[in-house]
Amino acid sequence: MNKTELINSIAEKTGITKIKAKNFTDAFIQTVIESLKKGDKVSLVGFGTFSVVERNPRNGINPKTGKKIYIPRKKVAKFKIGTELTKL
Repeated sequence: MNKTELINSIAEKTGITKIKAKNFTDAFIQTVIESLKKGDKVSLVGFGTFSVVERNPRNGINPKTGKKIYIPRKKVAKFKIGTELTKL
């Protein structure tokens, strides 16, 4: 399912217009991104939790050239599934 299909499904299931469903979807995504940038977690009970983790620096290999490269420390988004998703 892509974003357009998600918007169409939300509009159909809630009885709202596709424009309102798109605005809702965009607002949800933006809110999650802003919360993660602040270092907060976003927990949706039963669905899962979005959080930010910090990856340690490490050495890697460029698969194209085979050369060793240094990969610096960075923060990445993480999603841990909730109980409802484990029942699939």
